[in-house]
Amino acid sequence: VTLAKRTGCRAFDFERADERAAVGHLLGLIVERDQEIAPSDPPVMLSALVNYLGANDAGSGFYQLAKELRLLPMSASADEKFEFWITQVKRLYERHGASPAVA
Repeated sequence: VTLAKRTGCRAFDFERADERAAVGHLLGLIVERDQEIAPSDPPVMLSALVNYLGANDAGSGFYQLAKELRLLPMSASADEKFEFWITQVKRLYERHGASPAVA
């Protein structure tokens, strides 16, 4: 809703699989573009700041992209995924000079 208000575009309909996929694609493009503009080693995924609707971490697309980028093992456990997400969020806050709200 906030994005729609700020851009004047209609909101994504998360009830539709194609629109959920479109959001995931958009977030992937953001990660790629951010790495082009501000490369980091290890890479930081800007999309880590986006929580999955109704959850307290990122969605499955975030973890799939991390695997495709070879930042996360293909066989990562739920705990490894959660730790990876926390680390990504902390690195983003360090990079931009704020303190994270995650433990």
